[in-house]
Amino acid sequence: MKIKYVALLLLMAGPIAAASEYDAVRTKIQAAMQADVRTEQDTARDANRMPIETLEFFGLRDDMRVIELMPGGGWYTKLLAPVLADNGEFYISSGADRLAKGLASTPGFAKMELAAPEAGLSRAEGSRFYDLNLTDFGVEDADIVFTFRNYHNFSVEGRMKMNEKVFDALKPGGIYAVVDHTRRHMEPASGENGRRVDPVLAIKEIQDSGFEFVDYATMHYREVDALELEVGKPNVTGKTDRWTLKFRKPM
Repeated sequence: MKIKYVALLLLMAGPIAAASEYDAVRTKIQAAMQADVRTEQDTARDANRMPIETLEFFGLRDDMRVIELMPGGGWYTKLLAPVLADNGEFYISSGADRLAKGLASTPGFAKMELAAPEAGLSRAEGSRFYDLNLTDFGVEDADIVFTFRNYHNFSVEGRMKMNEKVFDALKPGGIYAVVDHTRRHMEPASGENGRRVDPVLAIKEIQDSGFEFVDYATMHYREVDALELEVGKPNVTGKTDRWTLKFRKPM
């Protein structure tokens, strides 16, 4: 009986340890969510974007080396930078120049760095999709690279370039964390689905770049989204179905 009890404790130790490791991160995210740097528009999206659960799924820890690609207005940047400020390293890159300058003097963002400041986005005449002009991110052995709702912005060539450079920046075992709006499988491009991506296609492309598919999460599944309308339309925005995919660079 004692042997069975010890075995049970050993089986439970893994999940309990993993949960406790995230406690410090959760506390820091919760504090960052209350920071003055966040706008009313930022906080209004908290319930839908579920940052605490999302970052836990991807395995964020506060002592990691992290890159965020195309951070846009900085919704996730404003959470990641404070979490990593004391023990980790945090970089933003690709279309991030303005955000880096805007947050440089904000408390909690002093250690945030702009990786590959020369990296730029270009778009062929007549195309709605971008290519990534980048030699490398200038960061090695990253633990996680995040890109939130950006995969759809790139051409096929742009996505391949991004995946390749992310692979190079990550350490063996490092995580590539990708979230985007859902397009129906094999649906041809149209004016309504340009900011959506077929998750099956994304998995294939990222695996073709050398990554292992680790897991997916359903926390951003939204049954109300019929996958028919442009994601920015008033009756769709904030209600879009999104896929949440986790990849790993092989050891």
